[in-house]
Amino acid sequence: MLLDTTFRKDLSRGFGVTLVVLVTIVVTVMLIKTLGQAAGGRVAAQDVVMLLGFAALSQLPLVLTLSLFIAVVSTLSRMYRDSEMAVWQACGVPVRRLTQPLLKVALPVVAVIGVLVMVAWPWGNAQSQQLRDRYEKRSDLSRVAPGQFQASRDGSKVFFIERDSDLAGVGRNVFILSQQGPRESVTTAATGQIVWDEGDRYLVLQQGQRNESDAAGRTGTLARFDQYRVLADRQTARNLDELPPKAMDTMALTQSTQARHRAELVWRAGMVIGALNLALLGLGLAATNPRRPNSWGLLLALLVFVVYYNLINLSQSWVGRGKLDALEAMAIVHGAAFAVALLLLTWRDESIRFVPPWRRRIA
Repeated sequence: MLLDTTFRKDLSRGFGVTLVVLVTIVVTVMLIKTLGQAAGGRVAAQDVVMLLGFAALSQLPLVLTLSLFIAVVSTLSRMYRDSEMAVWQACGVPVRRLTQPLLKVALPVVAVIGVLVMVAWPWGNAQSQQLRDRYEKRSDLSRVAPGQFQASRDGSKVFFIERDSDLAGVGRNVFILSQQGPRESVTTAATGQIVWDEGDRYLVLQQGQRNESDAAGRTGTLARFDQYRVLADRQTARNLDELPPKAMDTMALTQSTQARHRAELVWRAGMVIGALNLALLGLGLAATNPRRPNSWGLLLALLVFVVYYNLINLSQSWVGRGKLDALEAMAIVHGAAFAVALLLLTWRDESIRFVPPWRRRIA
């Protein structure tokens, strides 16, 4: 049918344009955020590109959902604005007739969203978490660049190395500023070397001095040493139970009985179901009056998207706190959204045939 072909073509074109724009915006925002983290010393500079890719991959399901929703609303709004829908409705074609060509475009997109949420989302989060953990578990001295001050992870120490040694794990002309409560100490040494002891990393300093002072009492001590040992990093192992739920495999979540794992599974399934519900909601929300050209329809649609997405996150919180079962939370949120979408479509079709008594003209 001509309506199906035209609607699918316009919908696909609008979806592609919207997707390109949203992906560009998301990548730009993620790039600024990742560069800020690298500048602050929270991630390694050489991992910026990989972290950016993983961050963009994690945001892609939401971007695809929003792109599909905006494409449905904008395409149908243009048809109302150009009086195309008035012509089709005059021919007896209801709005719900558009669900068939809509599903032909939306179902492949929803399938891609499902693969991304169930497979790519946890994999990307796990890889990103590994990169961050690997950088965080490095010793404080190994993260110091020559000629730059670098704070430790807890902020209690500041390291400085004039230049690196040719030996791995050894630094020369080491400066350490340490503060514990009111006491502050400045330690300098000719060389420093990292050693392991029962899973912890220690910095062994050679040929230096330590100046310790008390800011409250204004007292200080000066000590010279041939060898001095400082705890540089306490190594902690991360096991499977400590992994965040968003970084766990979907099959592992289905086999777990923990509430937070069930909550993550509800969120992933909700993103897939929500993409389809939003596409159906777009059909009912896109109706506009061609005599009143405005953007209220699109603004209302975006408000509905924000509310629905927050409800998906809220359902995750309900299940995580044990207030609702997983099936109950999904039935409340997504069942209600599907019912509203059907009611909107029915109301749009019935409002065409129904003429209020006060608008009827007496011949």
